[in-house]
Amino acid sequence: MRITTTLAIAVGLAALAACKQSPQENAADNIEANGQNAAENITDTANNTAENITDAANNRAAAVENSAQNKADATRNAADNSTENKTH
Repeated sequence: MRITTTLAIAVGLAALAACKQSPQENAADNIEANGQNAAENITDTANNTAENITDAANNRAAAVENSAQNKADATRNAADNSTENKTH
């Protein structure tokens, strides 16, 4: 309960302080907030792009590995079949 009361008082004081700001200070705060939002958007976009590239590379690597495994299995099966045909 104390934390809630303290938080409510802090929010109230911040609101009062904001009311006493000049229009220029409000504009400056808005410019700063917009810049921070733009920077966060750029960072988020870069992180998403990097994640997409990594996922695509992992998928391609898995596909190559699976293809190689399938070819190796086919080669082994062919060898096994050849050996079975010679022993029967």
